[in-house]
Amino acid sequence: EKEGVETEGYAELPLFIWANKSFLKKGLVVPRVPDDRNFEAESDILLEPETRVHVHVDMSMKVQAIESGSEGVTVVDVRAGSERPIPAESLELVDWEKAYLDLLEYKERKGLTNLVVRPDTPRRILATTEPERLYSLVADESVFRPKSFAGTALLQEAAVNILRKYADAFYRTNRERWDSNHMVYRPLDESDPNLSFNRGLVRERESSRYVVNIQRSESELVSAVEKLIDEVDRLYTEETRELPRIHFDRHLYQPLLVEHRDKVTMTPPGLNKSESQFVRDMKAYWAHEKDKLLAKVEVFLLRNLGRGAGISFFEERRFYPDFILWIMDGKKQHIIFVEPHGMLHAEAYKHDDKARLHEALPSLAKDIGGRSKRKDISLDSYIISATSYEHLRKKYDDGTWNREKFADAHILFLERSEEYDYMERIFTEQLTRRCKDMTARSEWEIR
Repeated sequence: EKEGVETEGYAELPLFIWANKSFLKKGLVVPRVPDDRNFEAESDILLEPETRVHVHVDMSMKVQAIESGSEGVTVVDVRAGSERPIPAESLELVDWEKAYLDLLEYKERKGLTNLVVRPDTPRRILATTEPERLYSLVADESVFRPKSFAGTALLQEAAVNILRKYADAFYRTNRERWDSNHMVYRPLDESDPNLSFNRGLVRERESSRYVVNIQRSESELVSAVEKLIDEVDRLYTEETRELPRIHFDRHLYQPLLVEHRDKVTMTPPGLNKSESQFVRDMKAYWAHEKDKLLAKVEVFLLRNLGRGAGISFFEERRFYPDFILWIMDGKKQHIIFVEPHGMLHAEAYKHDDKARLHEALPSLAKDIGGRSKRKDISLDSYIISATSYEHLRKKYDDGTWNREKFADAHILFLERSEEYDYMERIFTEQLTRRCKDMTARSEWEIR
């Protein structure tokens, strides 16, 4: 069944997904806030200096420097500026009323509707020194001690940048605290937003679907895709060129479309290059290990959609890990959030909450488990870097990270070889945890 629509030079085709109902009967769960709870409506947040919130602002200028070494003379990018607090005497030059009004406008623009800001709060945030400052600033001397109107304008800009970033971080911290206090494990079914996208577009069939748009001028491609949509067996079990997709039978629905930028767009968007590679790698790993290392567990994968549908831990920053991976051992579930992306411009690890998500998840899992009366579920996460190790190692953080340090921080590389296999690292790490859990349970039973 299909219903093609001509819109703005495009043929619009609905492509129904097929959800694996047998997988959905396995008891898979996801951590979500209940539908009847609402952070914005239930909680007013007063912006205050809070030592657990620390922000970093870099206003240094990028300049080029010449370095000589064993590889010859090279030109590298460096930052010109120093890191220190704004001196107390320079804070007297800040227009605090203007900073306050800017912060009010910023919070409205960002939709932080339940954040309350008092007029004296901006100055209190920047003036706080005990037990520690709430920010670090990297800038030129002319920003810290301005001697001209231009310098004072830069100082004002620095103060505003710090306050905005602090408001974001403060709100995020309180949102995360609220979410962690209200999240529960909910059964995964076809009503979950990750499985119920674009419902109701075609009257005669109530089902989730992609909306595929093809340039009308590509008449042969339109006809080929229309034919494919009618050929259900091919659509859900094969991979073809006219509509690129990945058939991985452990994904919770078929098909899983791949982006095709030149001629085709789709909603939800197709998988990008790093996401596609991750799924193909997992498909290959599963095929090789399902009767070996993974023989005693079940593996399931689901694409995690974006705002309004997917699971997010930092909603206002729009971080939605790309995939949810379940490793099931009987009734026990290991839920792993996986995010493949390039890291060439990543922040230093201590400032990168996406990379550090894995640090927060064990305690969050314990809290959610307590509310849900479940002790058989663990949470974990990984960043899969599409930037190669050789390209990233000298530029990431302080430039001293080796593969093992990256791995310990749950940052793996989209590489598979005899020497390094990120898929093997994920699964052996999770299965090692499984063995430790079984040993701990046995020791408890003996005692």
